[in-house]
Amino acid sequence: MKEFDTIAAISTSIGEGGISIIRISGDKAINIVDSIFVGNNNRKLNDFKSYTMRYGHIIDKDGVRLDEVIISYMKGPKSFTAEDTIEINCHGGVVGTNRILQEVIRSGARIAEPGEFTKRAFLNGRIDLSQAEAVMDIIRAKTELSMKSALMQSEGSISREIKNVRNKLLSVIAHIEVTVDYPEEDIEDVTANEVREEVTLIISEIDMLLSTADEGKILREGLSTVIVGKPNVGKSSLLNALVKEKRAIVTEVPGTTRDAIEEYISIEGIPVKIVDTAGIRETDDIVEKIGVETSKQKIDEADLVILMLDSSMDISREDIEIIDYIKEKKYIVLLNKSDLGGKIDISELRNLKSKYITEISIKTGFGLDDLKNNIKDLFFNGEIKTEGVFVTNNRHKQALIRAKENLESSLNALEYTSAIDLASIDIRNAWMNLGEITGEALDEDIIHKIFSEFCLGK
Repeated sequence: MKEFDTIAAISTSIGEGGISIIRISGDKAINIVDSIFVGNNNRKLNDFKSYTMRYGHIIDKDGVRLDEVIISYMKGPKSFTAEDTIEINCHGGVVGTNRILQEVIRSGARIAEPGEFTKRAFLNGRIDLSQAEAVMDIIRAKTELSMKSALMQSEGSISREIKNVRNKLLSVIAHIEVTVDYPEEDIEDVTANEVREEVTLIISEIDMLLSTADEGKILREGLSTVIVGKPNVGKSSLLNALVKEKRAIVTEVPGTTRDAIEEYISIEGIPVKIVDTAGIRETDDIVEKIGVETSKQKIDEADLVILMLDSSMDISREDIEIIDYIKEKKYIVLLNKSDLGGKIDISELRNLKSKYITEISIKTGFGLDDLKNNIKDLFFNGEIKTEGVFVTNNRHKQALIRAKENLESSLNALEYTSAIDLASIDIRNAWMNLGEITGEALDEDIIHKIFSEFCLGK
């Protein structure tokens, strides 16, 4: 356990609501709350039992009652932070909640930094770093499936896999060091071939984890999808059809959409961020020109591009230019307005690398299910998995990649020199790389940066 000062923050959303919760954590938590709390018969909190609650009022320095509250107590180390923790449950509302927080601060607490409660849980050894990061993923989850994945990580699913691999690496390192440092002892020596076999198996385990990273990233962050096309092909209508509400203005006037509009939808639990963009064309309108540049920027950032073409018209020069711009991206082609009869020449689309070319009619709803199936096929091989361990965090992915590179470097050392002591340097580096995921081998500045991205009160 580390020694810290006592911190406090509002842990519920600020605004009107049934209740607000002010969380206080640290060794002075009871004394601070005791100085501003009046319970039945003016009882003090020196006999406050852990995991119990008390009713009373919060008062200011002049003894004036500020609010009727219920306080709960969790004695460390059996609390979220592993420190003494008290939560004040007061009436929801901005003024009353902030007034109580002011009294808590006046009585000796300090305003918590973003993520500081979770950071203390990590520093006090209650959770590791990957579990701490999962707390924020739970809060930011867009669908039930992304919530489930984050919850599994918070319970240690990734941690267990990483610790298992690290233990295997540690066993290899130990065996090598015994062989090198104590050759005279009656201990079975490890050979270069044996090390090579063990390292190769460990690389295969890392590859298995890395194979889940692309799907895991989408589970965590959502699939960034941008709808592009020339003006008036039905991009805004598609957005409205997918979110099932009139989110974007739809008119027959080309250039109605001037700025990017973002909405989230769920495809079998996968969060998909749909971005409707301004139609891409040459224009002298300054505002529309800015919208076109924004559209191109969104294309560059997207995981998936949905190209919309008007199937009731011939392919235009503008269509060809957009096709050329997106050719290096993953994309799906939608031939809209199929209900009007197809005039588009499919043979002109031979340049398209995508095999996903679908006729749709947003007006009738025809083809929208095919679009969703194409997305599943393109990113999830047609089936969205709901079970298993996913690497959802890009920081974790990079650490796994560096670990794999070091292990491959150790195999090269064994291949060309058969020197197991040289190989052990790379193996140890891989062990350190994996320790970055759980926080067992990570620079303090990086840890601070990770927690600074958390919300206040968590």
